[in-house]
Amino acid sequence: MNTETHAEPSAVAAREAMVAGRCSCTDYARVLLARVERAEPDVRAWACIAPEHLLAQARAADAARAAGQPCGALFGLPVGVKDIIDTADLPTEDGTPLHAGRQPERDATVVRRLREAGGLVMGKTVTTEFATYAPGPTRNPHDPRHTPGGSSSGSAAAVAAGMVPLAIGTQTNGSVIRPASFCGVYGFKPGAGWISRHGVLTQSPALDAIGVFGRTLDDVALLAQVLAGHDPEDEQTRLRAAPRWVEMAAAEPPLAPTLAWVATPFWDRVEADAQAAFGALVEMLAGRIAPFELPAPSAQALDWHRTVMEADLAASFGLDYDRGRERMSASLRGQIERGRAVTAVAYREALARVPRLLGALDAVFDHYDALLTPATLGTAPAGFDSTGDPLMCTLWTLLGLPALSLPLLHGANGLPIGVQLVGRRGDEGRLLRTARWLVRAVESAAA
Repeated sequence: MNTETHAEPSAVAAREAMVAGRCSCTDYARVLLARVERAEPDVRAWACIAPEHLLAQARAADAARAAGQPCGALFGLPVGVKDIIDTADLPTEDGTPLHAGRQPERDATVVRRLREAGGLVMGKTVTTEFATYAPGPTRNPHDPRHTPGGSSSGSAAAVAAGMVPLAIGTQTNGSVIRPASFCGVYGFKPGAGWISRHGVLTQSPALDAIGVFGRTLDDVALLAQVLAGHDPEDEQTRLRAAPRWVEMAAAEPPLAPTLAWVATPFWDRVEADAQAAFGALVEMLAGRIAPFELPAPSAQALDWHRTVMEADLAASFGLDYDRGRERMSASLRGQIERGRAVTAVAYREALARVPRLLGALDAVFDHYDALLTPATLGTAPAGFDSTGDPLMCTLWTLLGLPALSLPLLHGANGLPIGVQLVGRRGDEGRLLRTARWLVRAVESAAA
């Protein structure tokens, strides 16, 4: 299936054209809607899309520009919004029949911010059930016989298929990085505390994070920067200077970066073709990359993450379970039931491990600009029994570190494999700048 993404302008370029008047917001929206009409029957990325509503927003943007009003950072850009993020003008159903027809009264903070920056809500993208593991209907645009990943399935697939230039997702385990890898797009999850989760379905307050998808590094930097900032309605966010991620993503590093190659304790589970692809990448980067072995407790992070996540799922979805467990997947029922058995002592001990492990890892960033590691165990699995294993994302999510998936590699079947870069907490700009250097290095080697 031809996704047509390479022929598409970036979100940054499309905005520039609309601001300059070379293209109207309405015409751009119509182009995207035509692509939805062609691709959606195969990809099934949208939980809700209302073409006339999008066109009404686009016409209002054109009228505002004609009246001389300033054009915001996302002027005229349609954005896909994961269907666990509240929108006052479209339903938010959380990927479950238990919330069918749910219509929020207020926008989530991220939706309000994208509108204030001139962005348009294109529609709601498919999520897995309650943003957990049971797959939705979305297919991988590169081969509809394969999963797009999850839980932000529709957001990644819609961007990959060229139906929308930008999309918002969430991650509690691997729900941004994994689908970005499988769908061959850029996925960016800033570190904990940068982007408000107010108005977003709560799975785990300790783990939930917002991430974004785009077709270029500049695109994800732009959307994430617009969404970032303190929100008194999310206590995890805090007052600090506005990030300069767009500027940093475009900047040249003062020195050529050095990377730490982290195969992780789970390298033996990585598919053979992905192992070969990463082996070639590490060889290509010789002199700028060195192997780094994670601290011994890192292998236990999967258990700590599971303890925290499942206990929080039991608390967050307990009422839904009590009222409608027969309409939940066996997977989600099992997580909630195991979560109800987690003791307070086990939960607090798991959370207490996080600052200790962060401290053990922090010194590596004094010597390396970023950690380089697989985003997934390989290409998107065939079939739809699952959305793939989030194993390669779990540790970084538990620690609240910023992460990027870069669409730089391919498997033996031609499907994408993402390269994951992980940065120091609070140093997203450096991570983006390092990612730019890596993308250029790979492109130069392939030329």
